Amino acid sequence: MRAYHHTYGLPTLLTNCSNNYGPYHFPEKLIPLSIVNMLLGKALPIYGDGQNVRDWLYVEDHCRAIDTALHRAQPGSTYNVGGNAEISNLELIGLLCDQMDELAPDLPVRPTRDLITFVRDRPGHDRRYAMNIQKIQQELGWTPSVNLKTGLTETVRWYLSHAQWWQPLLGRDY
Repeated sequence: MRAYHHTYGLPTLLTNCSNNYGPYHFPEKLIPLSIVNMLLGKALPIYGDGQNVRDWLYVEDHCRAIDTALHRAQPGSTYNVGGNAEISNLELIGLLCDQMDELAPDLPVRPTRDLITFVRDRPGHDRRYAMNIQKIQQELGWTPSVNLKTGLTETVRWYLSHAQWWQPLLGRDY
């Protein structure tokens, strides 16, 4: 892509993002998997000691960042997009458990933290993913607007009210 920009003048923009979360996130990923497992009373698997750190970006903030880049960036530019929300997997699951315990009254297991199960880590699993988002902030004036706690609350509420979307995804066809 960069070669086509430099060689042929193709007006390109590249964004690299941290982990996204929010509505319609496929249930095999950490946040939706944990929400669905809590609803079903299943284990919450956490790799290793749970201290792997990730930066989390609410999907609507990611969309706003792309829109900002499309309207303000110079062709050929590259931007990192992150949520400024670095947290360990164990802390993240703890926040999700707190949200679920508060927002979902009919859970099969309470407190949901009792479902946390440590599993063998993947070989070569990165301890930390981080994004330096200064460039998009300084050049384009974009910054994330949804903090992690608010984004998780919105995500939990969405999964609670959209079981008809995620339940079919748990079948063998997927």
